[in-house]
Amino acid sequence: MNPIRLMLVDDHDIVRTGLKSFLETQEGFQVIAEASSGNEALERAVQAQPDVVIMDITMPDMDGLEATRRLKQIAPQYKVLALTVHEDKQYLFEMLLAGAVGYVTKQVAADELVTAIRSVAAGNVYLQPALARWLLEDYRRLFAENPVEGFVNQATLPGGEQSQARSLDVLSRRERQVLEAVAEGRTNPQIGESLGISPKTVARHRERVMNKLNLHSTTELVKFAIRSGLIRLEE
Repeated sequence: MNPIRLMLVDDHDIVRTGLKSFLETQEGFQVIAEASSGNEALERAVQAQPDVVIMDITMPDMDGLEATRRLKQIAPQYKVLALTVHEDKQYLFEMLLAGAVGYVTKQVAADELVTAIRSVAAGNVYLQPALARWLLEDYRRLFAENPVEGFVNQATLPGGEQSQARSLDVLSRRERQVLEAVAEGRTNPQIGESLGISPKTVARHRERVMNKLNLHSTTELVKFAIRSGLIRLEE
């Protein structure tokens, strides 16, 4: 199997150095290029042709938002994963609109970052589980403003399928526990601690849940949990 080719974009040398050292210890990763600004990222990406670009947001010269927009115009096949200090809804939405397919903060656990990279490289969307709370808040507001019937009837799963097309019955008890915890915004280490299993085991359960339900992102997991009644919208 070919390694996942990575490019690191961050204006701090020490961050890139530490990140490169860590990622190159992980099986199946190869760091092939680095850049310290948005402009440099555009030049290096065209030359190196990475599979995944790990992009900081706040940088001099050209920030990660603009760099992501331009990169997706030049080479839409490149997958951009935002890695940033900004745990902020506005930055999240702007990066996704710019074309990023993943968003994690620099406070995330190392195994969570590895999961995010593998996920986006496989063609999925990855949002740090803690950020799913924002989605829950938006759904609660929507629920308060609209009748339950209208909300459920209008909601469709990816591919246009109706929500009843998938059932919690296909999941094991442990997989349901992991799904509920992910939808509540807990991280893999937090879930593992509460269930008495390792973060890596949590990640495997999460991957099996997504495969069984044919879901491809944390957002879709949260929506499914709401529609199936696993997560209650009422405060």
